[in-house]
Amino acid sequence: MNRRRLSDDERVLWKGVIRSIKPLRKTPPIEPADAPPAVVQPAAKPRARSAPAPIAPPAPPRPAAPPPLAALGRKTKKRIARGTHSIDGRLDLHGMTQAEAHDALFGFLRARQARGARVVLVITGKGARGGDDGGGRGVLKRMVPLWLGLPEFRGLVIGFEVAAVGHGGEGALYVSLRKVRGD
Repeated sequence: MNRRRLSDDERVLWKGVIRSIKPLRKTPPIEPADAPPAVVQPAAKPRARSAPAPIAPPAPPRPAAPPPLAALGRKTKKRIARGTHSIDGRLDLHGMTQAEAHDALFGFLRARQARGARVVLVITGKGARGGDDGGGRGVLKRMVPLWLGLPEFRGLVIGFEVAAVGHGGEGALYVSLRKVRGD
């Protein structure tokens, strides 16, 4: 392979490039073979080591994430609908404001969980007939599933599903409760 020789301008440019880069290892830069030997400068004095960086204290442990919600299960839902699996409590939220319904739901679920209930029925109502016009109808039907997904409810609730037609259908939910932890 024939190598072309660098012109004087290219050689000056190449030396500028070599001087501008910082080597990864502490080896002297390689000069082109046809360049005149460069004057070797004495090695720079090593920098004095600064004090070691302070070690950051370990981060406080994150609170455990709330357990995920799980579906009720097809067999359990069928048994409840047929009446072979009992419903341990019912809460009707009709006529309540959102704040009242939220407080009532939380108190009800805590009380039923403390009594050892496994499945409860929460009746939200279906809202106005004739479609969702965004006029504020069926607010609890939309909000209760969202509330059940909040961290404050996740310690109480395993999961929930829309109730069977005989228990209110789209206007009610079966809520499966967690067992009380022994303290």
